[in-house]
Amino acid sequence: MEAHNQIYETFISKLEQELPTHYSYHTADHTKYVIDKAILIGKEEKIQDYDMELLKIAALFHDMGFLKSRDNHEEVSCEMASQELPSWNFNSHEISQICGMIRATKIPQKPITLLDKILADADLEYLGTDLYDIGASRLYKELIYFNPDLPEKEWLEIQVNFLNSHHYHTDFCINNRESKKQEHLKRLKGQLIEL
Repeated sequence: MEAHNQIYETFISKLEQELPTHYSYHTADHTKYVIDKAILIGKEEKIQDYDMELLKIAALFHDMGFLKSRDNHEEVSCEMASQELPSWNFNSHEISQICGMIRATKIPQKPITLLDKILADADLEYLGTDLYDIGASRLYKELIYFNPDLPEKEWLEIQVNFLNSHHYHTDFCINNRESKKQEHLKRLKGQLIEL
């Protein structure tokens, strides 16, 4: 277990120090949040301790690719995990599972295993919480950096389409996050009509 605390410290500080500042959504804090939610959902879904360790590492690495590239960052994250994790005594089978979970966060999400589903849900858990507006405004700020002419109406349309097409995969999030997400969707649709 000691090694896992070290690996967490090592890679969280890497994100804190090396991520470009124009990432206002994909930050070290986002990664910390996703790890916390992965643990919460993992406990609710009653996964074993061994799987929980793999899940936490996948959550830690899921956006690591942003250090190198915004495009296809899930694959870059997987490559980084494949390079870094053997020195922390992870074997190829474990790294393969970790990469599967990382890939499951790619939009549109297509998780296969329960662990994939847990990480996919942890990554977007905030959609069904009171933190939605904070997350959305951080994401908008990040998108504006890459597309300075993004109109507010188009951003609202992006959000509505995203919430419309998104669905949770774990029983916990379906039962505890979906209804709040639908409230956000209804409110955003109302705002869109007013524009």
